[in-house]
Amino acid sequence: MARAFLFVLDSFGVGHAPDAVQFGDEGANTYGHIAAACAAGKADREGLREGPLHLPNLGKLGLEAAAQIAAGRIKMDTESAAGLYASAQEVSNGKDTPSGHWEIAGVPVPFEWGYFPDTSPTFPQELTQAVIEQGKLPGILGDCHASGTEIIARLGEEHVRTGKPICYTSADSVYQIAAHEQHFGLERLYALCELVRELVDPYKIGRVIARPFTGENAERFERTGNRRDYSVPPPEPTLLDRVTDAGGTVRAVGKIGDIFAHQGVGRLYKASGNDALFDASLQAMKDAGDGDLVFANFVDFDSLYGHRRDVAGYAAALEAFDRRLPEAIELLRGGDLLLLTADHGCDPTWRGSDHTREQVPVLGVGPNITPGSRGMRASFSDIGETLAEHLGLAPGRHGRSFLKSPDA
Repeated sequence: MARAFLFVLDSFGVGHAPDAVQFGDEGANTYGHIAAACAAGKADREGLREGPLHLPNLGKLGLEAAAQIAAGRIKMDTESAAGLYASAQEVSNGKDTPSGHWEIAGVPVPFEWGYFPDTSPTFPQELTQAVIEQGKLPGILGDCHASGTEIIARLGEEHVRTGKPICYTSADSVYQIAAHEQHFGLERLYALCELVRELVDPYKIGRVIARPFTGENAERFERTGNRRDYSVPPPEPTLLDRVTDAGGTVRAVGKIGDIFAHQGVGRLYKASGNDALFDASLQAMKDAGDGDLVFANFVDFDSLYGHRRDVAGYAAALEAFDRRLPEAIELLRGGDLLLLTADHGCDPTWRGSDHTREQVPVLGVGPNITPGSRGMRASFSDIGETLAEHLGLAPGRHGRSFLKSPDA
């Protein structure tokens, strides 16, 4: 039997989607703009990186060719590509994490998520009152759109002094709660998030996120790796459920388990930071048996660099990932398939701090995989269907596999 490995480089888009104008993102290009900034010397940072963007291993698999497909330049030299490559468009209505991952796993999101307005206060009064009363809280802080690191630095000391959790949102469909691990309590934070998860369901909010932090003053506050996402479950069975039903084990690395509300997940591998997540992914690959799926998310690209509009940091993180990629490829054996992709864009040169509506690269490699172009995929669901066919699963309701034919 076969094994499958799916690595999501969170937010690594390769150019605006055809419908990007509807999201205010026409012209966004995470990969393209990072590469251009590096080439112009605008992403140099002493002690971190300098010079043109250097991604030789992703390049060998066809990254630049995938970006050219996304840009509509279909004819290209394919002889040097060692892997299969494509670009993929999203059909779901959002540009958020759950929509992107669910569609990758074969289940597009046809409905509209709920969002909180960019006002202060941002949350409905009746919701805030319910959170305070049912959570037995002295009140809440924040109640606005904010960057997680900024709002902790601004309100963290008041939170420690008053015991009021910091509640905020963003352009995503999300309710985030930041609290100190010791002064407020980590388990208490998790319990509060579980309560809020129920309270925001009528508002169609995709995720409630626990954002624990430590430190004793604004200069030393630091978010920890104990983040936890409380997502609504996917609207129908995903690739994860199908693998599990067929007797395989889904090995979820990073926040994958949370994104899928732990449906279809067999084993969790938790880690904090891209490097530790890569270590965990390698361990999951070593543990994987026939019929298993290893599904990993590398969140730092998005959370640390995309949202913070840190071009140099994003470029350095890509180069660090690229340096380690051969370690994963070396673990592949006959019958294995490794796919690399993304769930949306987060162009660090773009206005604001939101995700950007982009196409994503699809790069694949395996001992028995035919390299070459797979063109422009009409849905992220094609990724899930390709993995399903590779694992010998029956076709799902959405998407079309591009596994065997370069012209699929």
